Amino acid sequence: MSSIADVLSPESKAHTAQKGSTNANGFTDYFDLDGLLTEENILVRQSIRDFVKKEISPNIEKWAQQAHFPSEIVRKFGEVGAFGPTIPQEYGGGGLDYISYGLIMQEIERGDSGMRSTASVQGSLVMFPIYQYGSEEQRRKYLPKLASGEWLGCFGLTEPDHGSNPGGMTTNIKEEGDHYILNGAKLWISNSPECQVAVVWAKNEQGRIKGVIVERGMEGFTTPEIHNKWSLRASITGELVFDNVKIPKENILPNVEGLKGPLSCLDSARFGIAWGAIGAAIDCYESALKYSLQREQFGKPIASFQLQQKKLAEMITEITKAQLLAWRLGVLKNEGRATSAQISMAKRNSVEMALHVAREARQIHGGMGITGEYPIMRHMMNLESVVTYEGTHDIHLLITGADITGIQAFK
Repeated sequence: MSSIADVLSPESKAHTAQKGSTNANGFTDYFDLDGLLTEENILVRQSIRDFVKKEISPNIEKWAQQAHFPSEIVRKFGEVGAFGPTIPQEYGGGGLDYISYGLIMQEIERGDSGMRSTASVQGSLVMFPIYQYGSEEQRRKYLPKLASGEWLGCFGLTEPDHGSNPGGMTTNIKEEGDHYILNGAKLWISNSPECQVAVVWAKNEQGRIKGVIVERGMEGFTTPEIHNKWSLRASITGELVFDNVKIPKENILPNVEGLKGPLSCLDSARFGIAWGAIGAAIDCYESALKYSLQREQFGKPIASFQLQQKKLAEMITEITKAQLLAWRLGVLKNEGRATSAQISMAKRNSVEMALHVAREARQIHGGMGITGEYPIMRHMMNLESVVTYEGTHDIHLLITGADITGIQAFK
């Protein structure tokens, strides 16, 4: 299995350059977006596309039907370079730009949103805060093991009574000599039942929010699994429960305080979702297009009927608009100019678009659209979670509203 590092070697670049067309691999790209990508972006995308075709696509329907999280995929994600691709190489990351990161998330979610959740939580919500706000000792201790997939991480912000209002959290730390005592609970936490490390946000005695690194095996720390999900069935989800957990002072992230810490992590994750949801939409569109050309009714392919062409034309139009928005956001992110409100808009737009594409694709597939023979229903159910997590659709609308009016409507 080739890693991203392998395909970026000089030999690989030379071979790819000789192929000519950037769309030779059949990517859905109606406005020649590849013309805006660097050679590195295209090579990274192809590497992850090949990985998904080999490791995820042949198995994902079975995993989803059985509500099975394939633990072995964690190491494989590490080997291919899907964890922390923008983290510097000295800490085990890929040292890539943000458009490459977005393309990685797009290709993984083209396979499955739950698989993308595993990767984006690891990179954006666990590795990012440790790199951005951690000490050098914390970076050296945790990042290489997370990048390689030796360790799986999770992110603890949402609580049973505090979702869209994270500032109301009740999880807390109290100082006791050379350590802190952590109490509280987090809910709807991707990766938690199998995590080795959790980045948890808790209030100190002054009411200020601090980042805490909690390790598997600390007494009083448990991670119950949530069962009976209809969505993200190939992803593992659970709780984080803290009952007088003793936290060494060296496990506190020293370089951030307040909501800035977790919200900046969410910006990173939302950026990945803005790209990832496009991947789910592309998979639904391509399946619908192929099916419509093969399925015959009244003596001809259903693709020849006006209403089916209308659906397909609207799908590719909305996908193209989202691709261009995500690309521009990636350029701004690379330049350090992307705002939280811009990232919020892109996340909301991509997921809403993907949900609509999935629903239209389901209709084109007819009754077959609800079966595991096609990916449509799985994507549709997954996207019902994606439209809610990392900020609900309505909250993202209000973020845009506050940005353009200067008035916050959710306070």
